[in-house]
Amino acid sequence: MTMKELHALFLEHPTISTDTRKITENCLFFALKGPNFNGNAFAQSALDNGAAYAIIDEEEFKTSDRFLLFEDVLATLQQLATYHRNYSKARIVSLTGSNGKTTTKELINAVISKKYDTIATKGNLNNHIGVPLTLLSIKEDTEIAIVEMGANHKKEIEFLCGIAQPDFGYITNFGKAHLEGFGGVEGVIQGKSELYDYLIGHNKYVFLNADDDIQKEKLASYTKKMGFSSSDHQYYNIKFLGADPYVAVEVEGTQIQTQLVGKYNFSNCCAAILMGKYFNVPIEDIKSAIEGYRPENNRSQLLSKNGFDIILDAYNANPTSMRAALENFDLMKAKRKTLIIGDMFELGNTAAEEHQAIADFANELQFDETYLVGENFYATKTSLNKFKSFDALKEHLMKNPLEKASMLIKGSRGMALERVLEVL
Repeated sequence: MTMKELHALFLEHPTISTDTRKITENCLFFALKGPNFNGNAFAQSALDNGAAYAIIDEEEFKTSDRFLLFEDVLATLQQLATYHRNYSKARIVSLTGSNGKTTTKELINAVISKKYDTIATKGNLNNHIGVPLTLLSIKEDTEIAIVEMGANHKKEIEFLCGIAQPDFGYITNFGKAHLEGFGGVEGVIQGKSELYDYLIGHNKYVFLNADDDIQKEKLASYTKKMGFSSSDHQYYNIKFLGADPYVAVEVEGTQIQTQLVGKYNFSNCCAAILMGKYFNVPIEDIKSAIEGYRPENNRSQLLSKNGFDIILDAYNANPTSMRAALENFDLMKAKRKTLIIGDMFELGNTAAEEHQAIADFANELQFDETYLVGENFYATKTSLNKFKSFDALKEHLMKNPLEKASMLIKGSRGMALERVLEVL
């Protein structure tokens, strides 16, 4: 079967499933493989549960014409996604970066969908499987697709660009994330810049944060670009009005009061405003879209519980985002502040150094109470309260209840620090 023939079949059955627990009637099941599973072995179950066809890559499982045999199921999914991307009329906006990708993607979608029919990456399905699935969700009437791209090593963004073939791109920032895979900060810059490399190489359009010296320098001589800045009037000017606790901005004489906590969300808002401007979304629609967006899934959520005002930012953490969150928390006005932070993952041989730096910084800020959680923070040299595990922290807090305070909770996803809410 050719890719053209598979795509024709996809148009008849435009729902993709890779999980037999989530089969929908008449979908196409792609039998992906993982370290601990072989999707081919579940293909018959997918058909039994309502899938129209199963795409497999092991001939022994082909027992009827409803099994479509290809050399490699994952490669076939990716190739089908690229074929569909070129078949559709949608323009592709891709974004990557160390911090803020998902929030920025949601804001961009909120703004652009005011004028256009859009689709966007769901959740953080931003890898070699998620990007194809996003592209395959493009419908006949989709005008713009916003595709988030994640990476933890070099050449990954380059590969994803080959699949998505973006028309536009934006990099949120270059931070200390996935240092283990990228081999250091320079590796992060090179890896994320693969999006720029693709766009420049194909004469496509670039959006940039002109307050970021790295971005500004890399794109200095490139002409197909539009940038925002809070200070450089060569670029689209957006003014930061404050963040106590919510970010407020001013653009074209219009004030926008967001529901996003922390100055670090300023540039995320600016990117959405900039793209709204480029795509001719009226400023009043940009304002209503951004003011109406409320973060979820443990991403800088502002909560109140039992007398505590809590910033819950427990979806992810790296040294750059952690420092930014602490700086923002320090600037906030509150009678009493409690900090609970957890280990940052994927830092490789820089883990000890980076956790010590954050512990030292937290100590300098002198919050009323500070708790460090996780094996890396436990190994730091500090006078702050530290616990080797969440269970150890929980035991301590059960015996020593916290005083009512404003609280920041932040850590990598694996720390699951949202569990602190259960203890308050």
